[in-house]
Amino acid sequence: MRIKKSVSKGSTSYSVIKDVYRNGKKTSKIVEALGNDEAILEKHPHVDPYTWAKEYAKKLTQEEKESSYKVIAKYSPTKQIKLNKQTLFHSGYLFLQSLYYELKLDKICQTIAQKYKFEYDLNEILSRLLYLRILHPTSKKGTFEHAKDLLEPVHFQSHQIYRALEILAEQSDFIEEMVYKNSRQVVDRNTQVLYYDCTNFFFEIEEADGIKQYGGSKENRPNPLVQMGLFMDGSGLPLALSMTPGNRNEQTTLKPLERRILKDFDLSKFIVCTDAGLSSNQNRIYNTKGKRAFVTTQSVKKLKKFLKEWALDPKGWRTPGSHKKINLEDIRHLKNDTKTYYKERWIKENGLEQKLMVTYSPVYQRYQSSIREKQVERAKKKMEHPSSLNKTNQNDPKRFIESKHVTDDGEIADKTQATLNQAQIDEESMYDGFYAVCTNLESSVEEIIKINYRRWEIEETFRILKSEFQARPVYLQRETRIKVHFLTCFLSLLMYRILEKKLDERFTCHELISTLRNMNMRELDGEGYIPAYTRTTITDALHDAFGFRTDLEIVTQKNMKKIFKQTKKAK
Repeated sequence: MRIKKSVSKGSTSYSVIKDVYRNGKKTSKIVEALGNDEAILEKHPHVDPYTWAKEYAKKLTQEEKESSYKVIAKYSPTKQIKLNKQTLFHSGYLFLQSLYYELKLDKICQTIAQKYKFEYDLNEILSRLLYLRILHPTSKKGTFEHAKDLLEPVHFQSHQIYRALEILAEQSDFIEEMVYKNSRQVVDRNTQVLYYDCTNFFFEIEEADGIKQYGGSKENRPNPLVQMGLFMDGSGLPLALSMTPGNRNEQTTLKPLERRILKDFDLSKFIVCTDAGLSSNQNRIYNTKGKRAFVTTQSVKKLKKFLKEWALDPKGWRTPGSHKKINLEDIRHLKNDTKTYYKERWIKENGLEQKLMVTYSPVYQRYQSSIREKQVERAKKKMEHPSSLNKTNQNDPKRFIESKHVTDDGEIADKTQATLNQAQIDEESMYDGFYAVCTNLESSVEEIIKINYRRWEIEETFRILKSEFQARPVYLQRETRIKVHFLTCFLSLLMYRILEKKLDERFTCHELISTLRNMNMRELDGEGYIPAYTRTTITDALHDAFGFRTDLEIVTQKNMKKIFKQTKKAK
């Protein structure tokens, strides 16, 4: 800081000024007006006003260096703010930026840029696509507009985003491969168990075309679909994805992506865990080769008759770690039983030898029974309006209603008669509490249950994509852009999952993302940034985990520059 002298009509006034940056340009700002010679002498007699002013400026400079400097801001209640001047900026992205650079995505972009030799900044574009998929999911055009809300300005143009999408689509496999390898330096990745699942996303269009095809929508939507297949590792982190037409049998999507993992990710020994819908006999056989194995759910209802009878037989059950045989009829009267019972046997069919393990949980039985009771009550209410009893899916309460359209004499009835289908209710209740798994592992029942239990995480992953990240509906037309849309969703999801782990998974997805989205800061012209968010245990956890703070009363320009630099440094 330095002193500025202003001479007017025989009077000399003094001000403390400092150099600041506005929109990247250096200028000066008045920090404090000290008054004229008379005013200074009145407060500090027997001093030379200019000498005193220089010493005072020196003191403020030292205080600023020691972070004890008090920022003084003056506002006028009659002066308008400047037209179109933005003062509110987003700071929550800084934590995501730190993860982005830890994953060395900037280096990946640099490698791609050297290959294609384009002029725009691919790193700047990709980083904003990822940050804003989490913080403000919207279209690519919307991403360009909201990128201006981040503390650091962007230098690319909107049309360059679309050019970059074509390049990112071509390099998507390379990006996934390199991000996986880089992530191993950031977080522990358990690749001994890999979870695979498949979902679909609908498009707001009427005509099927290319990868966008009509198929069985997971959300019962009558729109063209595209399928996403996703591998997740045993740490809950996304590993690789594939996109296929919405009308393709999802069982055929597993092997091509798994082959890519074997080839590009340098993985050879792992257990693949899937649900029953993806575990065709061929997929199971494929995962008996080499050092691979499988664990897959199995519908008890769809077992062959002799296996179903064995599975539902109350005799021959055990608890993990015990060889004592238990009859389920002897324990079903226990109201607070929380144990898990199991039985297992090896079966050989269609060239595949596998172990069938069935578990019975009284807790699960009570849960399924209570759900059905509520559905039956809903079915009874629906029976009051027989004209609307067309069943829409297998879990619809209407499945418990039997509609009758003829009289006892065989004549066509004038009105539909609705009765409760007790046989259907009894049939379903037989399976309450039972859960089956098939595997070629010889591991203990505890280990297999543990492996299969974590399948819920990949299901939650798809829910996050569809809800918090708003990955659907999709409005894009070109397949390259569709591919990049899901690539950015995938990379954003990886960053988010690592963020969760850095915070020891203490907060829900909604709590954490809502906090990041609300972390705004207001610019104090020429001085720095003032937090415009509520400090909470989550914001404290974020700052502690990443080693910088934006929750000070004011973050000076100098310190904010240090934060920018820190978040762009690979650990």
